[in-house]
Amino acid sequence: MHEALYYEKLDDKRVRCNLCPHHCIIKDGKIGICMGKENRGGVLYAKNYAQTTSIANDPIEKKPLYHFYPGTDILSISPNSCNLSCKFCQNWQISQMETHTSNLSPEKAVMIAKEYKSIGISYTYTEPLMWYEYILDTAELARKYGLKNVLVTNGYINEEPLLKLLPLIDAMNIDVKSMEDSFYRKVCSARLEPILKTVEISQKYCHVEITNLVVPTLNDTDELFHKLTDWLASLNPNIPLHFSRYFPNYKISLPATPLETLKRGRDIATKKINYVYVGNVSRIEWNNTYCHNCKKLIIAREGYFVAEKNYRQGKCNFCGATIPIIG
Repeated sequence: MHEALYYEKLDDKRVRCNLCPHHCIIKDGKIGICMGKENRGGVLYAKNYAQTTSIANDPIEKKPLYHFYPGTDILSISPNSCNLSCKFCQNWQISQMETHTSNLSPEKAVMIAKEYKSIGISYTYTEPLMWYEYILDTAELARKYGLKNVLVTNGYINEEPLLKLLPLIDAMNIDVKSMEDSFYRKVCSARLEPILKTVEISQKYCHVEITNLVVPTLNDTDELFHKLTDWLASLNPNIPLHFSRYFPNYKISLPATPLETLKRGRDIATKKINYVYVGNVSRIEWNNTYCHNCKKLIIAREGYFVAEKNYRQGKCNFCGATIPIIG
C-alpha cells in the first residue's frame, strides 16, 4: 500500500484528505467518497494504487481528443474510483461501485504502451485524478520513454495537487457538465467553481479540450449553451468543445438527447468557438475538423478513425492558417 499525498491527521486516528474539494474526513478503517483512499490506523493510503479496471488501446479520438495527434492510438487504463456521483454516469459499473481490478505497475503500463506502439498512456474511463499517486509515478516514467500522458477527467481537484501534476501531463479532456452550480450539487454531488478553475489553470500548461454531455431538461437550455460558450471563448476560442449526446444510463432514464438540441448548442457555440464537435452521433460533418479561416476540410473522420488529413506542421494546406493541432 502506498501512503497517500495531500492529507492531514486529526484526532482519534481520523484523517482529512485534501486531494479534492470534498475534503473527506475519514475514520480509521474507512474509505473516502472516491473509494480510492483508505484510513489505516490514522494513515491515509492510496488503496487503488496500481489497480486498474481496464486496459485497452484506443483511438485518441475516443477520449475525445480531436486536436492531439489525430489518428493515433493510446493505451487507456482506469482506477476503480470517482469523486463524483453523477446520476447519468456512463461507466457506473467501474466508477460508482467496487469491482474487480488487476495489478498494473507503472513499469508494466509503460511496457505495454511501448509494445502496443501507443503514443502514450491515457488515464480515463472513471476518474483518474483519484489515482493521483499512481499517475505521478507512471507519468514520470512514461515521460522518460518518450510517451505522452493524457487525462480524461471531471476536473474536481484542489489547486495544489493539480499544479504538481500538470508538468507531467501533455493533454486533457475535461468534463464541464453544466454551467450551473445547482446542477453539480443535485446531479453530481459536487460544485462547479473548482472545475472551472481546473480548466482555467490547465489550459496554460497543456493541450485541453472540453466535453459537455447534454442531458435533456437538465442542462440543455440556450442560456447554458451561451454561458459555456462565453466562458470558454474568454479563455481561448481555439479550445475544442465537444457536445456529447446523452443516452439513458445508471439512475436517469430520460430519453436520449434530441439531435435538434445538439444542433442548437453547436450553432450557439460556433459563433465564438472555432472548433465545435458533437459526439455519440453519426453526423459525419459534426465530427470533421474544418479550418477556422478558410472553412475547408482539414480532418475527415469516420467514427473514431481519421480518413483524411489536409494540414502539415500545424498549417492548413489550403490557406496556410495556423491550426491549433498538436501532432
